[in-house]
Amino acid sequence: MRNITSPADAQALVGQGVLLSSWTEIGQMRIDEFAAATGDRQWIHVDVERAGVESPFRSTVAHGFLTLSLLPYFLDSCLEFKQKMAVNYGLNKVRFITPVPSGSRVRGRIALISAEEASGTLQLVWSITVELDGSVKPACVAEMLTRHVF
Repeated sequence: MRNITSPADAQALVGQGVLLSSWTEIGQMRIDEFAAATGDRQWIHVDVERAGVESPFRSTVAHGFLTLSLLPYFLDSCLEFKQKMAVNYGLNKVRFITPVPSGSRVRGRIALISAEEASGTLQLVWSITVELDGSVKPACVAEMLTRHVF
């Protein structure tokens, strides 16, 4: 776990390689809870029996936005920020490459692209690839922006 206590610490991470989060399982309970929270109850996510027969994946799959929602978790599992405040500022690019079947494990492969001053904050731009255990292709690739006040 790396500690980021200042803008200089963050800027030193730019281009310094990849951080890997730990693996986390995406089970059916998590998928169902996400469906309840978002109102997205499409059968491919929540109907285990139907998905086993009709889905090309022969299983329910996680919502793409459930996978995407794990990005802050992946960051927090690799880095500890000592700051006054941080906010998610947005996304520049997102692609959902491979479905995540229920019961799969995913992890984040994280690289810091840039760290620049923006409106009195330090804006960090992250490249995050969500790896799917056992798959050559990632589940998701995203460019995420965070803003930090130290």
